[in-house]
Amino acid sequence: MEKVKILFVCHGNICRSPMAEFVMKDKLMRAGVGADGVKISDRFEVASAATSTEEIGNPVYPPARRMLNAHGIDCSGKHARQMTMRDYEYYDYIVLMDRNNLRNLRWILPRDTYEKESESPNKVSMLMEWAGESRDVADPWYTGDFQATWDDVNLGCDAIINKLTSR
Repeated sequence: MEKVKILFVCHGNICRSPMAEFVMKDKLMRAGVGADGVKISDRFEVASAATSTEEIGNPVYPPARRMLNAHGIDCSGKHARQMTMRDYEYYDYIVLMDRNNLRNLRWILPRDTYEKESESPNKVSMLMEWAGESRDVADPWYTGDFQATWDDVNLGCDAIINKLTSR
């Protein structure tokens, strides 16, 4: 069985994308077993990365870590890393938190990557698009509103799980 591989991406990989990574992993673990008897979590591989180099090596930002911990989700051991072209090739879905992330990807990925998008038009997407919304996930680094980010991440992750497990 080939796993569905998802990479969540934000600017620094210390707030939104690690929240999405660990919320998704938690939801998948809680999803139980599919009709075929296979654990839902065994069908997915989930990670996160940054578009920038600013926070590389840093742990999840304390308020984001506290929000995850308040919901029983452990993110210890996670350190920020930057997305690479190898990630683009490896992951089935690159899920971005905002439009700035898309612009920043252009510095990481070669120009011809965007020409190939027509071959795989859903490879790069915005998290909120999965939930049918045309907006960014607010960056709590600037807003300070980790609850709004938590709500958005949960809405988006639920939508991804619903869409990818119903296929």
